[in-house]
Amino acid sequence: MAVVILLYLVVEVAAIWAVASLVGALWTIVLLIGGAVAGSWLARREGGKAIRALLDAARSGRSGHQEITDGMLVTLGGLLIFLPGFVTDVLGLLVLLPPTRTVLRKAWLRRMARTGRVRSHRTVVIDGEVVESTEAPRSDKPTGPDDQPRVIEG
Repeated sequence: MAVVILLYLVVEVAAIWAVASLVGALWTIVLLIGGAVAGSWLARREGGKAIRALLDAARSGRSGHQEITDGMLVTLGGLLIFLPGFVTDVLGLLVLLPPTRTVLRKAWLRRMARTGRVRSHRTVVIDGEVVESTEAPRSDKPTGPDDQPRVIEG
């Protein structure tokens, strides 16, 4: 984990240094702040859309895999936007944009299905009815404790 953090810091410092050498220190700061503001606005907008889509899926009784994954990706994009640096801002914006988020969502769900972590939630309904018995219990019928009928679940 320490190697990943160190690599992140090296990449971000190199990116900031490159941008600052091209446009100057003041414009680099303006770009960093502008990217954070634009990214937070986009994250809030896309997060609201993801929540509304999830609520619509729940109301209609559909599975919300797509909507939940979109919400997770929007959260990831927002987190990347709030981390300082140009590389994480660009990655966060890519995750927040709907076309690239669709590609990432499909890849994520495909991976989850391949590893078996996403189960299809098919509901099987077996119609039946309860029939009250009017005859006295016979001794050759199997019964449970206290002469109650056996209930077989499965």
